[in-house]
Amino acid sequence: MKKWWFVSGLLFVVIGVVMFVGQKQTSNQIVYDEEQKGLHEQIVIYFSHVVAENTPKGLAAQKFAELVEEKTNGRVKIEVFPNGSLYSDDEEIDALLRGDIQMIAPSVSKVTQLLPEWQVLDLPFIFENYDDVERVFTGNVGKSLLAMLEKKGMKGLALWGNGFKQMTSNRRLLIEPSDFSGLKFRVMPSEIIEKQFQLLGAKPIVVPFDRVYESLEKHEFDGQENTISNIYSKNFYQFQTYLTISNHGYLGYAVIVNKHFWDKLPKDIQQKITEAMQETSAWNLKQSKKQNEAELAKMKQNPQMHIYELTEKEQKAWKQKFAPLYNEFEREFGSKLLRQIKAE
Repeated sequence: MKKWWFVSGLLFVVIGVVMFVGQKQTSNQIVYDEEQKGLHEQIVIYFSHVVAENTPKGLAAQKFAELVEEKTNGRVKIEVFPNGSLYSDDEEIDALLRGDIQMIAPSVSKVTQLLPEWQVLDLPFIFENYDDVERVFTGNVGKSLLAMLEKKGMKGLALWGNGFKQMTSNRRLLIEPSDFSGLKFRVMPSEIIEKQFQLLGAKPIVVPFDRVYESLEKHEFDGQENTISNIYSKNFYQFQTYLTISNHGYLGYAVIVNKHFWDKLPKDIQQKITEAMQETSAWNLKQSKKQNEAELAKMKQNPQMHIYELTEKEQKAWKQKFAPLYNEFEREFGSKLLRQIKAE
């Protein structure tokens, strides 16, 4: 009997210690993995994102992980979780702020919920071509926008690109602004984007990216805007056979790390991660253009697809329709960001 009481008591103490340690350790603390031989302390960073591995963001995340491991000689390991497998589009920012994960790459539109000034990147036709995007993302505007994240408890490392957005529909080709009238459109969570479709006479409805395929399959929407790489990799074209090449907007991402976690990393590790991020970002902006062009060529070979490219005259009609968005942005946030983008 005494032996039984002794064993029970010992078990109770062990359980108590384990629970105490579990409560004390937070994900904001650096995660160490000592399984790899030859390393005393391996820092593990959980990188969660919601798109497929074979998209520009998915490929960039994997390239970044490889570069970090190489530059730190295996001291830092980036664990990439694609396709919303760890956290959904709606959950990942909160998970980062709680410290449950260390790194995310949400769309610019998602960031506008925290920093409304970021809506400048969602303005229709703010970029004319990929060179414009690269200059802004890697220049002073990009640095200024990323710096804004610090007041929200986050460290902005870079801006990545997916590509220019196009319009798809299950009803008809969308050529004139009037063609949107009465259509239900899935949109990302950005006030500017919602107003964009309201100006077109459509009904915008916000839906997380991980639910778009299901929503289109159920014909809950008449259309959506997205990059070719997302339309192709997620098979959205199966339900939306009308594709308008409009290049009306650009889908960018902010690569963000939990600031508390970042500040605790050794300075030499921060430097190596920064170097890897710079290399990856330069590669990503080139790769996104190349991939979108290649996958559009594949979609053009699909006899079920109806693809139309807007003429300059038709694009001009769209731009005139969207002009009030620029005036509204300037009234609310001033003209500084717009002037900077134009200058770059």
